[in-house]
Amino acid sequence: MKGSPFEQKKASLRAYRGSRRELLRRMAGMGLALPLAQAARLPLMAWGQDDTGPPAGPAPPPQPGSLTPQDDAFLNDLEQASFLYFWEQGNPLTGLIKDRCDTRTRDTSIVASIASTGFGLTAICIAHMRGFVSYADARLRVVKALSFLWHKLPTHRGFFFHFANIDSGERVWDSEVSSVDTALLLCGVLTCKQHFAEDRDISELAHAIFDRVDWTWLAEDTTILSMGWTPEYGFLPSRWADYSELMMIYLLGMGSSSHPLSGDAWPAWKRTIFEYDGLRYIGSFAPLFVNQYSQAWFDFRNKHDRYANYFQNSVIATDAHRLFCLSLNEKFPDYSNALWGITASDSDKGYVVWGGPPATGPIDGTIVPCAAGGSLPFLPAETMRVLHTIHDRYPNAWCRYGFVDAFNPLTNWYDSDVIGIDTGITMLMAENARSGFVWETFMKNPEAQRGMAKAGFQPDAAPAAAPKAAAAARPK
Repeated sequence: MKGSPFEQKKASLRAYRGSRRELLRRMAGMGLALPLAQAARLPLMAWGQDDTGPPAGPAPPPQPGSLTPQDDAFLNDLEQASFLYFWEQGNPLTGLIKDRCDTRTRDTSIVASIASTGFGLTAICIAHMRGFVSYADARLRVVKALSFLWHKLPTHRGFFFHFANIDSGERVWDSEVSSVDTALLLCGVLTCKQHFAEDRDISELAHAIFDRVDWTWLAEDTTILSMGWTPEYGFLPSRWADYSELMMIYLLGMGSSSHPLSGDAWPAWKRTIFEYDGLRYIGSFAPLFVNQYSQAWFDFRNKHDRYANYFQNSVIATDAHRLFCLSLNEKFPDYSNALWGITASDSDKGYVVWGGPPATGPIDGTIVPCAAGGSLPFLPAETMRVLHTIHDRYPNAWCRYGFVDAFNPLTNWYDSDVIGIDTGITMLMAENARSGFVWETFMKNPEAQRGMAKAGFQPDAAPAAAPKAAAAARPK
């Protein structure tokens, strides 16, 4: 095997289908492997720390739809099924939650991910609020989890290793200390801190876990943060330099009272402008989930920094993805207004990073339910249509824990696995679309408020109405 010892070690991990972050590292700075790209439709621009502001604003978003009572009942069932994953596939003694689970067999895997655990902690708060679990049971699970995170799970400078043994917490596969996965975990921890605000044990543990994270170590020689670190080889060369789920990392770091990031970190990363079918938005050469993850917790509605309203930006990016899928209908006839959505997921050939625009990865007609599920607040009517279609027309895509990770109607392939972060983003965004509960709970944290204030967020003056011509140009 060629390459450095570190590269060889990372190559051996690529066989593991669930390591989304490892695959994304290989895409860093990509302009590679765009087999279906329509480059002429996608001029790109970028701005960063030294620029005075963005280019002309993006096209206004389509008008959001509202959820019907039938939609709400469906999402309630979906959330309850999704919650079962985090409850049943979590260790009640450690609070760690499996990275993935095979739903067709008795799953005996022992690999937990801290990202899945962060989604799971938030899922417990939702489940208690919705009455899926009692206060006593929810509190006990959260206390066990936070106690294990504080006292026993290995850390470095407060950051956690990506994968751990679900029973012991021992590092698995020589995985990296991960900045983004730690951020996902911390978002769950802070959600619990506010949902159980009257519980002194939870509040003190959550506060201690967050304050232990040394963001200044991650930014010792740069304002552009590293994706991770290993004790064997130090910092990973890949950095959080381009728009993606990175927003939560920077905002949490700037919101820290113990080891805060400088405010210079926020404008340091690039915001590249994409254009597709007349829609302009900040984007990345990356799957749709990069527009979802930070917004599962941070509430970007009706506010903006010097660059954008990021909620509106995700609305536009999601609509561009919908139109992109429709453009592939001739090649993949399953894609339609009632069935669309591609993001990093399982496939019949293993874990794949795919999406668009521009087309990225070996797109083959696979449908990924969390692409629509994680976008519910952005395009409620359009995404609900997709989720209803999958549930009603493709029963093999539904399991005890909600939707399987992916399926392909053209080849009759259905995944046997559920992946924690994909089930998690669907559950959290379903609740945000219904009630805004996760946003409202998480944003009570002073850490979140400080981070957004330091980044320069201001309230929008007033929502702009979408021009009739722009709205009429989009397929119904």
